[in-house]
Amino acid sequence: MGVEYARLSPAEKLLWQYGVRDPSHVDLEAIANYRGAEVVYRRLCGCAARLVAAGDKAVISVGLGSYPGRQRFSLAHELAHWICDKGQGSFRCANEDIGPQNAEAKNIEAYANAYASQLILPSYLVDPWLEGKRINLDTAKALGNDFDASLTASAIKVAKRAQSQTCVVCHSQTKRIWQQKNLAFPHDFYVKQELHHDTAAFSIAFGKTSGLSRPVKEAADRWLQGPEAYRRTVETQSLKVQDDTVLTMITLLPAKS
Repeated sequence: MGVEYARLSPAEKLLWQYGVRDPSHVDLEAIANYRGAEVVYRRLCGCAARLVAAGDKAVISVGLGSYPGRQRFSLAHELAHWICDKGQGSFRCANEDIGPQNAEAKNIEAYANAYASQLILPSYLVDPWLEGKRINLDTAKALGNDFDASLTASAIKVAKRAQSQTCVVCHSQTKRIWQQKNLAFPHDFYVKQELHHDTAAFSIAFGKTSGLSRPVKEAADRWLQGPEAYRRTVETQSLKVQDDTVLTMITLLPAKS
């Protein structure tokens, strides 16, 4: 495997040093134990995960109330704190800390999320896996299965590694919860706050349909606000996730000349 070590992120360098050359090699509990942290799964009140540190030892507690993909990301998040923020004490991380809601923030929790994403979905393994595949939720679902990652984390990774103008957005029935755009996505296009009634996401949110919608091309102004959005087209695909919100991947297609 040809990898330019100097260009790897800190989390990827850690994995590479531990001999991770395949998704099946990513053993977060083994890494935690090697770094002096014991991992326990138990009921937690008021947080999704916590790190209790004492000197060179720590205990990472992961809440039992969430699904496996969420638990795995929570473990990676606390492991990031233990590795990157050693000496800053203990951490008690709520659901909103361990997730995409604060991705654009410049704070310690956002950095832990970015580090956790690279632990679970290292780019040096994801990029060759993605080669030749379509940018949609079907691909994200397959990525999550192969890398033992949640659909949300996988969808964000697929979008961010795509060369197309792609974003991932999460809506409830009444509002947009969060969004993440890749670097190619135009800065002057914004995802609308409310779901358009003619979209599959709207039908999924209100229980009229279920499951993963098929990828469809539709008018961009159903989803986006921006310069001449009414002239543009997007490809979208949506799915209801565990908290009853709807996840959608949106790719802004090239403008017709």
